[in-house]
Formats: sequence, C-alpha cells, structure tokens
Amino acid sequence: MLNLLRKPPVTPAELDEGLGELGLDGSQHVIVHASLKSFGQMEGGARAVVDTLVARTATLVAPAFTYNTLLRHPGSPVHARFHRDSRVSRDIGRVPQELVERASAVRSFHPTLSFIALGEEAGRVTGVQTLDSPYEPIGALYDLGGYALLMGVDFGSNTTIHFGEHVAGMPLLTRYVPVNGQVLPTAFPNCSADFERMTPSVHARSTRVGGSTLRLYRVRDLVDATVGALTRDPELLLCTAPGCRCQEVRRMVRQKGLTPRPHLRSLPGTLT
Repeated sequence: MLNLLRKPPVTPAELDEGLGELGLDGSQHVIVHASLKSFGQMEGGARAVVDTLVARTATLVAPAFTYNTLLRHPGSPVHARFHRDSRVSRDIGRVPQELVERASAVRSFHPTLSFIALGEEAGRVTGVQTLDSPYEPIGALYDLGGYALLMGVDFGSNTTIHFGEHVAGMPLLTRYVPVNGQVLPTAFPNCSADFERMTPSVHARSTRVGGSTLRLYRVRDLVDATVGALTRDPELLLCTAPGCRCQEVRRMVRQKGLTPRPHLRSLPGTLT
C-alpha cells in the first residue's frame, strides 16, 4: 500500500519545463537557492538539478558557505582551513556542493562566505568579493541584470537580501577568517530569520514542480526593495531572539543609524 501512495520522482524534463515557464531561456545570470527535499524525489538528484539549471542559464551561481572556518576573535584557534574544494556546509545544500565538485566552476576566495559559479560570467561574479563586502557577487549580478531563483526555500535562504542590507548601510559585525596563513577581519551580517518580511514587497514569477514551489526574482528588485524598506525601518529584518547576533546589530543601529553604501551601476534586465 505504501508503494502505491508514493509519488513518482520528479524528472529533469519536468524541472526543465518549470524553468521554462519562469522565462529562463539560457541567457540569464542566476543565483540559485535550492532544497532537493522539497521536490519529494528528484530523478538524478543534485547532478540532474545542476545540469538542468546550467542548460537554462548563462551563468549559474550559488552560495557555497563553509561556516566551520569562521572565528569570533582574532586569537581563536583555527580548526578548519579553506581551499577550492572545501565541502559546503550541510545546511547550504547539495546543489552548491554539486557545483563545487565540477572542475570548471569558479569559487570565490572567502573562507566562510564563498560563492561558486559556472558559465559566462563566473569569473566576474566571483572576482568582485572582498573581506569588507563578502556579498559583492550579488552586486555583480545586480549589474548584469541577474535573477535569484528560490527552489523550495523561503526568504531565509535569500542571500540577495544581505546585499540589500549592505547597500542600505546596515552595520556589519566583525568576525575573523584564516587567509593565506593570517587571521584577518571580515564583515559579517545579522541573521536572516526574519527575511520573510520582504516577501510581499517584491514580485516573483512562480511555478510548481513536484512538491517544490519555484520563485524567480530580479536581483535588482530585491536589492532596491530591501534598501527602501530598511530606509523606512532600519530594524525591520532584525530578529528578536535574545541570543542572536541581531541584537548586537540592533544596538549599533540605535547608536549610529544607517550609513548607506550606494551601489552605483545598473543594467537592464533580460526578462520582460
């Protein structure tokens, strides 16, 4: 009886059809956040998802974060060092890990907040990252008229919002990472637990594939909407959990307010 109730796996062809419904035709630059579990079963797993996405994008980008390298203090012991093939943190997902395992993909240098990219603009997107602006690859996608694709995940996984916070001028925390034998300071943001508050502010194209809802957003729309929302209410996206780093950021906001960091360039989008 259980076998009769089990749904058949989602096929790559069904995923490809869904991406086509969103308007992806191979010419767009896309950052993806994906939950394989959301599909139920995916035929071919993460490899099939990445193959299908690559065929429908000009550049495919994903966060490839490795949180075990992050240090709270400059004197903290270094337990993990970052390299090109470092495994992505489990909660970031299998799709970024699949990209990391592809030799032709380009990974940015940040030991904790790296991005992985494959395709036409992979070098440009990953090459702009700095320790002071670790989410700058989103800025490159902004300039390219790029898109953010959420596959079965909510806005808590939407990294583009962090770049919007950066542009709006949200205070950034200081953490430390090992780089070339040194321990260096890096900017680090508040958490993303309350990012869902941005959902009503931005239009998405959406479709359903298996058990997963796919939503496609323009990066520019997400960033600009975040800047506008935080200009009106700087504490909007800070969670209220007592032990969260958001409370440290909240104190900084109340003491100093926002210091905008304008992102000056923009290019027209490619979907109409």
